[in-house]
Amino acid sequence: MSEHYSVLADIYEDDINLAVWKRPLPSNMKECIEEIILKKPAFKSIMTVSPNNIREHVRECFADIETSKELSEHICLLVDMFCTLFDLEYAGLRLKLLDSPMCPKFHVDKVPCRLITTFYGSATQWLPHNAVNRTKLGAGSEGLSDECSGIINPDATVQQLSSGDVALLKGESWYNNENAGLVHRSPILAQNEHRLLLTLDFVN
Repeated sequence: MSEHYSVLADIYEDDINLAVWKRPLPSNMKECIEEIILKKPAFKSIMTVSPNNIREHVRECFADIETSKELSEHICLLVDMFCTLFDLEYAGLRLKLLDSPMCPKFHVDKVPCRLITTFYGSATQWLPHNAVNRTKLGAGSEGLSDECSGIINPDATVQQLSSGDVALLKGESWYNNENAGLVHRSPILAQNEHRLLLTLDFVN
């Protein structure tokens, strides 16, 4: 983890499955997201984007959000950085306003690498490699909650990103990373709590 964006390149290291750019969000971004919650409580945007067309797409997404400039610029920056870092022409973008956990149980992603950032609300929780009993992933949990299934090793502590953090999560499809994808989950949200989440993925 680092306050400098260059830390994201560490994801290429064999022994690293999480790289985090600690980036405080501009204070006026909260005003924008509160406007989205008010005007678009079911807001969701899923699209394939490139550094060349992302500005046009976010302009359409936030056409009636007057305070969207800072958020729009930040999304454009992240798309450009993600595509540059992985030499991608396109990225799969998902931007969604949530009022319940999207993936409430610890899991791994069947992707090479995913960018996750929470613009508003509680951020993603994760477990260090040595804190996980991987036999309890998926069906191995036997339907039990994370706290009862044994997936969290004794004395381990669940880690959590902060709102604003830009994280790269190495998945199971990264070359030579089988059984080493970052184990993570969506946080439990309090009543009436909202979360604005952005993810970026490789496009096949």
